[in-house]
Amino acid sequence: MGTLSVTGLLFQSQNPKPRIPFSTNFTNQVLFPNPLSKLRLLQALPNSSSISIEENPGKKAPTLREICQGHVPEHVIRRAEEVGYTRPTDVQLQALPILFSGCDCILHAQTGSGKTLAYLLLIFSVINTQKSAVQAVIVVPTRELGMQVTKVARMLAAKHVELELEQKCCTVMALLDGGMLKRHKSWLKAEPPTILVATIRSLCQMLEKQTLKLESMRVLIIDEVDFMFNSSKEVSSLRKLLTSYSSLNNRQTVFASASIPQHRRFLYDCIQQKWTKNDVIHVHANPIQPMPSCLYHRFVICGKNRKHQILLSLLQSDAPESSIIFVGEQSEKSKKAGNTPSTTLLVEFLEASYVGCSDIHLLEEDTNFHLRAASLSEVRRGNYILVATDIAARGVDLPETTHIYNFDLPRTAVDYLHRAGRTGRKPFSENKCTVTSILSSEERFVLKRYENELLFNCEELIL
Repeated sequence: MGTLSVTGLLFQSQNPKPRIPFSTNFTNQVLFPNPLSKLRLLQALPNSSSISIEENPGKKAPTLREICQGHVPEHVIRRAEEVGYTRPTDVQLQALPILFSGCDCILHAQTGSGKTLAYLLLIFSVINTQKSAVQAVIVVPTRELGMQVTKVARMLAAKHVELELEQKCCTVMALLDGGMLKRHKSWLKAEPPTILVATIRSLCQMLEKQTLKLESMRVLIIDEVDFMFNSSKEVSSLRKLLTSYSSLNNRQTVFASASIPQHRRFLYDCIQQKWTKNDVIHVHANPIQPMPSCLYHRFVICGKNRKHQILLSLLQSDAPESSIIFVGEQSEKSKKAGNTPSTTLLVEFLEASYVGCSDIHLLEEDTNFHLRAASLSEVRRGNYILVATDIAARGVDLPETTHIYNFDLPRTAVDYLHRAGRTGRKPFSENKCTVTSILSSEERFVLKRYENELLFNCEELIL
């Protein structure tokens, strides 16, 4: 593979800001079965690049404050430091100089690596709190992730009392499925928020009714972008948001995810479909290790009728303080037949059989929004077992989780990556976390395929 190293590359911001020198790797080789496909890609991407920062062992890495100074307001930097964000993660170290330079960006990094903080710091670097308009929009796939992002944004926006008196505060609105849209409509008309965190369906409802306009939007973030584009329900609305409701020339666009399959093709589509500007940059932090190194992967082979007992044995031997058990979603056929969901059966079994944890909670798609919020609120207190479908696999941040159990094997390697990513979410911690899959002998080759795709090793556990 051909790699061109360039040290001291300078990016010029669209807004006049100081140029930022840093070291980058530009990967030139693209693997395509058809040479014409490669030619078209290279013609379409004259200015775009995939980059990663070269590590210099002899050079001390800058602090988060040093990277953000001159871009992010002092009170935001101080708030970040107060809650422990002082040392930048790999993706923050690589992406923030590029984001501050004004370039469109694809943030591609491990789960729990700090992508959310990176794009929030960008937003605070460009918004003007004196202007009464929506200036930043963050689109998320689920209500749970939206609530989480809103909480972090409001925490960073909070000012000390003396600063609040001096200047207007930054307001953050959560426009999420299951919310009270009538109340949000009144708020949007009376006093538009500076930052809007929204699910695509609720956002497009407001845009179609012209309750909300995006002519002042300076930053558009699409979080969990691969999930959004793979959802047949949301992809048309997302395309409309990127091309019709706002202009790519008036905004900075950032896509974020831990998994962007065929990312070079996605980069090509971003430019061809005019979702981003031509100089979009793909920041791929730690590409040779898709999952955190602190994860220990193992599997148990058993018959279908023994899965409950095997899980119980694992819980009794592991005695996890906080864990998530992932269960496959109930099929439409099973629902129509009136069968009890396997999640409900598992919760009932654990409540009757497992005495190691008093708090067993359920989180699944069909649960109403208020009960889902209550479950997440409860588990954030620690010492829990959360039985969940894949709705909990995307973006939900429960940093105290030490064990993941795949009661049902995930459908794809990407689903495995996101399930496993609900643990090991403390970037600088050396504590080992465990991911255990319970599977039939026929499913072993599927797990092996995931190992090959995601570059990890899974050990068999004999019970």
